[in-house]
Amino acid sequence: MLRALTSALRLPGSWRSLRTRGCASHGATGDPEIQVRALTGRDQGITEILMNRPSARNALGNVLVSQLLEALAQLREDQQVRVLLFRSGVKGVFCAGADLKEREQMSEAEVGIFVQRLRGLMNEIAAFPAPTIAAMDGFALGGGLELALACDLRVAASSAVMGLIETTRGLLPGAGGTQRLPRCLGVALAKELIFTGRRLSGAQAQALGLVNHAVSQNEEGNAAYHRALELAQEILPQAPIAVRLGKVAIDRGMEVDIASGMAIEGICYAQNIPTQDRLEGMAAFREKRPPRFVGK
Repeated sequence: MLRALTSALRLPGSWRSLRTRGCASHGATGDPEIQVRALTGRDQGITEILMNRPSARNALGNVLVSQLLEALAQLREDQQVRVLLFRSGVKGVFCAGADLKEREQMSEAEVGIFVQRLRGLMNEIAAFPAPTIAAMDGFALGGGLELALACDLRVAASSAVMGLIETTRGLLPGAGGTQRLPRCLGVALAKELIFTGRRLSGAQAQALGLVNHAVSQNEEGNAAYHRALELAQEILPQAPIAVRLGKVAIDRGMEVDIASGMAIEGICYAQNIPTQDRLEGMAAFREKRPPRFVGK
């Protein structure tokens, strides 16, 4: 079933809307809040998730979270997805964070359940088997920055604005920000940014190491997306199994001491040895030609 749904998502070069089944609310218009597109031609292997909730600046409400979870569940089963790119269809905004207007209508119990689902979403993004890239062309605040932190790589327009601003709203980061930001920046700096609720520009974020690349914004407002696409294109030619296993080795290794991390690396390396792609890489090197990796 998942394979059939994934195939439906991967229409050549076109956006595919995703409606979430069993969702209590679909917003005022009933329009899907995300779209999925599998790129073609030289970009085949790159899949994009477009967040498109302009009425709420892509705020993370029940519908958007449900649709993102469903898309991730479908796409993780598709071996043809070599890079997953998150972008926005709303100019000037990546994701404005949690939908506080929606949350105001929730009971305390409902708030707890929703935050748990939001945390689950970030964990699903972090655990996605292929590399993930966040293209931040505008505001990425609170949960919006937490979504980007869950991605492997981040690209921002230099004019983008980002921050874990929850303490300015009487809250604290609840979707992984208190864990992922220290791993990205170090404990002391992460504490400073969370305690103060400080907002950073894309250029400041790059200087701190919060984003991989910061680029000047263009008239269309999608400069970060284009740089993220270039980054995805650099990943595409590499052996997909080796890339995925490299991600596992890094992510799992960061959670343990270095000796245990080395053991995890060894396990991942052993899994890569019998692959066709490893043999193809050796043959290509010997024959002085570009390798043709197939993901087997």
